[in-house]
Amino acid sequence: MTRDKHRRSVTDRARRRAIRAHAATLGVPYSVAARLLTTQASPPTGEPDSHRAWLFAMRESRPFALRQRDTRLAAGLPLGRAAHLAERFPPGDGAVLAMLYALLQHESPAILPSAEQLAWVAELGEETAVDFVCADLDRAARSLLDLDPWQLCTKIEAVIVAGLTGTDRSKRDVAKALSPEFRTMIPRRSFEAARNLFDELLDSAVNA
Repeated sequence: MTRDKHRRSVTDRARRRAIRAHAATLGVPYSVAARLLTTQASPPTGEPDSHRAWLFAMRESRPFALRQRDTRLAAGLPLGRAAHLAERFPPGDGAVLAMLYALLQHESPAILPSAEQLAWVAELGEETAVDFVCADLDRAARSLLDLDPWQLCTKIEAVIVAGLTGTDRSKRDVAKALSPEFRTMIPRRSFEAARNLFDELLDSAVNA
């Protein structure tokens, strides 16, 4: 395959991912989302970084109701914020992010934003406001990824077991959702992807 063909294939895959994400955000069929994106803006050609910028521009152009729906998701710990970040920074694995947040909830609950803070920023429609409130939590999640992968897996497994066997219904529901994902996870690969995502998130907050 020539370099030009390779670039086109990367570009096509990036655009298809963008359309799928837009369809999921708006709750419309793939074909409708494709037409909307074509109408709203012409995606740049070339390197994947230009498509990332285009995706960011598309997110910024969403109406307030959709942005508010996203911030409500982003303020939900651990599953909601994990899913939100995975969508914002593709390709992201929301399950792995949720495992890290669940571990912090279990081991360091004081680092979590208060329920009142989360409820307030959830209604603003500004995902960067949620990032600000969750900054300490996100940095702590990133720090977990500096642990030995098997040590981190042991910690995550203990949290899942505690959730499954405990009496807290919300933690049990989270553990049920994460348990099958944990069993099929490839630790080094999954943790490296999560490390890259958090680095990008934290870097974007510094440069905002």
